[in-house]
Amino acid sequence: MLNEGEGELLAWCDPEEHREWVRKNKCLSMEDKVIGLSEAVSKFVHDGNYLTMGGFGHVRVPMAAIYEIIRQKRRNLIVAGKTAVHDLDCLIAAGCVGKVEVAYSFGHELRGLSPASRRAIETGQVKVAAEWSNAAFQWRFKAAASGLPWIPAYTMMGTDTFKRSAAKVVNDPFTGRPICLIPACFPDVAIIHVHRCDKYGNCQIDGILVEDFELARAAKRLIITTEEIVPNEKIREEPWRTSIPYFYVDAVVEVPYGCHPCNMPTCYYFDEGHIAEYLDATRTVEGAKQYFDKYVYGVDDFNQYLKLIGGVAKLNYLKKLEQGRAKFVYPWVSVVMGG
Repeated sequence: MLNEGEGELLAWCDPEEHREWVRKNKCLSMEDKVIGLSEAVSKFVHDGNYLTMGGFGHVRVPMAAIYEIIRQKRRNLIVAGKTAVHDLDCLIAAGCVGKVEVAYSFGHELRGLSPASRRAIETGQVKVAAEWSNAAFQWRFKAAASGLPWIPAYTMMGTDTFKRSAAKVVNDPFTGRPICLIPACFPDVAIIHVHRCDKYGNCQIDGILVEDFELARAAKRLIITTEEIVPNEKIREEPWRTSIPYFYVDAVVEVPYGCHPCNMPTCYYFDEGHIAEYLDATRTVEGAKQYFDKYVYGVDDFNQYLKLIGGVAKLNYLKKLEQGRAKFVYPWVSVVMGG
């Protein structure tokens, strides 16, 4: 070995041990997996778990599940901040997170930095255990999905990011040149929000998958939240669109608008007003508490939350915004939207 990063190695295990765990614990038959959101979080998300979410930034993230995790007051979670933004920031602001390993996580993209996350890191409330490039983090899931202990790549070498990672540099036995070995990542729980799935967990995602194809195959437990549950016959009409098959899925939860206030491609646009309200509130600890008291602890479930943020009128407005934009942004939108 030529060099190794100083970051903490998290969510790694011997792939053979992971295979054995899957054999003993996963349901490989086509069974009805539909349950409520509260039950799914209670059953599969526990204090201290290594958690990761699907989607990217403010796009197709499982916000309904994030709010439920906060409502159930999970603590000391370790979160993969690979492309996480609003979801991770909410968990940190609510006091659910103990450690993170990050690629890009402490900003809200064009909306500015994350005051809550920055405050938590600077005060020691949350520890940054390791850092990765975006590509390296995705390849960690790819290695796990492939049943490999690590994946080789020419990335991060010679950078401070490598120093803060848990990767290693060795001599490539074929070329004799240095190469970076990126360790696999096997999350305890992954939560992915999709456009549609059947009751068994066969999922279809419209648009870019980000790393969710690999993430679904790397995680021990997988909770799917979906805009709608459709008949299995509809899934079978276009089987090539099923990016996550049923046998990876542990729970299916139907949550229309479950990405709010973020963007669900072809369905509804960002609720910029609500995101701005959140960012303004979380500039202080007191403001963050008031936000969660109102929008999470002050409601019984996600349906009540949707009524509180503006109900049908607001949701229809966001839907029209996205439909208008989608015709220009997504070349395949006529197929998805039927016109």
